[in-house]
Amino acid sequence: MRVKNSIINITAGIGNQLVITLLSFVSRTVFINRLGIEYLGVNGLFTNILSMLTLAEAGIGTSIMYSLYKPVAENDYEKIGRLMRLYRRAYLVIALVVTLLGLSVMPFLNVIVKDHSVEHLHLIYLIFLLNTLTPYLFSYKNSFLSVNQKNYIVTVAFSVTSIISTCLKIGILYYTSNYILFLIVDSVLTITTSILLTVVANRKYPYLKQKVIGRLDAGTRNGIVKNVKAIIIQNIGSYLVLETESILISTFVSLKAVGLYSNYKMLIDIARTFINQVFINLYHSVGNLVSSESTEKVYSVYKVMLLLSFWLYSLLAILLYIVLAPFITLWIGEKFLMSSGVLAILLLLFFERGMRNPITTVKTTAGIFQEDRFVPLAQAAVGLGISILLVRQIGIAGVFVGSMVGALAMPFWTTPYLVYKKVFHRPISEHYRLYAYFTIIGVGAFFAAYSASGLVHANSFPLLIIKGAVAFIIVNLIYVLLFHRRDEFAYLQGIAKTLLGKVTVRFGPLKKTEVD
Repeated sequence: MRVKNSIINITAGIGNQLVITLLSFVSRTVFINRLGIEYLGVNGLFTNILSMLTLAEAGIGTSIMYSLYKPVAENDYEKIGRLMRLYRRAYLVIALVVTLLGLSVMPFLNVIVKDHSVEHLHLIYLIFLLNTLTPYLFSYKNSFLSVNQKNYIVTVAFSVTSIISTCLKIGILYYTSNYILFLIVDSVLTITTSILLTVVANRKYPYLKQKVIGRLDAGTRNGIVKNVKAIIIQNIGSYLVLETESILISTFVSLKAVGLYSNYKMLIDIARTFINQVFINLYHSVGNLVSSESTEKVYSVYKVMLLLSFWLYSLLAILLYIVLAPFITLWIGEKFLMSSGVLAILLLLFFERGMRNPITTVKTTAGIFQEDRFVPLAQAAVGLGISILLVRQIGIAGVFVGSMVGALAMPFWTTPYLVYKKVFHRPISEHYRLYAYFTIIGVGAFFAAYSASGLVHANSFPLLIIKGAVAFIIVNLIYVLLFHRRDEFAYLQGIAKTLLGKVTVRFGPLKKTEVD
């Protein structure tokens, strides 16, 4: 059943992302032509600032969702009701805290946003704040659908919303160039969609509407409080690591530089989002697996996830390095390019974070929050220190070099150590041997694809597609030749056949460890 639900969720997610990606390019093109690069910079900057405010959530949702896996599996409706009541009350408090924090930032906007000609800056910020607050009022019901592996319902709902929203925003920009109206559309549709999802959750799970009597048991409450304390520290560190890049660029370089970076970030994030449709939807399956299956079964599925992660992240990193610069040149012009060195660092970060996803998923779903709670803060201290030092010396590239050094200094070592010790009960050397093996193969695939695709000069979109196709084919051929004898490959091949509806799958060597 886990495989079936994961496949449905992944298929829905990828289908949604294909449509959203196409529309996002149209929207971004109209945005740049109608409003210019400064508004693009404001868009990216305010997104980063508001991400900081969501630290008020502090992992409460993550901890409660972790606590829901077992009662959902056991159909313990009383405990589910008590957890959901706690979830709702917590998110109402969070919404209030985010509002107060958001308003406290407003007096400092002119310090953060330098050398700009953007009108109504404070009003724009308030609309961003409203869009950040809205999910907290409804998302606890959406999360319950995800815990029950019904994330495809949420995906479809937000797919429809995104399509309608993007089409409306394209029309608004094209005919009025009104950025404020552009932002308001998101607010209205997000609220509408969230209300509809709440109705769906109530109908599918009627017991969510029943009056809850009694309190959570002390053990569950203490576990949630303990995990939240740990996740608070982790989330602060994670924000400082992942969400401060635009703020640093705006403060130490310029708002226009944020606009340049935002195009690269958008394209890389599209690639990341496609892959995340696979891993986000596997997340809840793994959570259910960790809570109910043997260590060997969890480990075998983890190895499948690691191979899949390497394959997808390395493939897309290679393709992006080869096609991204010519794509931007053909799309919006050479003046929007950054150096190839900056692109290389961004893609190394993309690959490193992607390869960490499987081990982090196991760690989180296994409830390991306490042991490494200070690691993100240490990572942030190292990364931000180097970023601030280097951005003054080498510009934008320095921000991302700092991020890479921070990642390699801390979570690259600590997360695998904890999971192998506490979940897999295996020597950590196995992880790094496998990681090194994959990385060497990825480097070889990059040079092969880069050399072959270099024979195609992409001075038009058809030639760019051919250039990308050459790289795509070469990388996948190399991977198939090298991995086709691995049990993990056979497992993934079976899932792929299921997705295509061609055969009834039996997973061969991994039959005893499949996620069913």
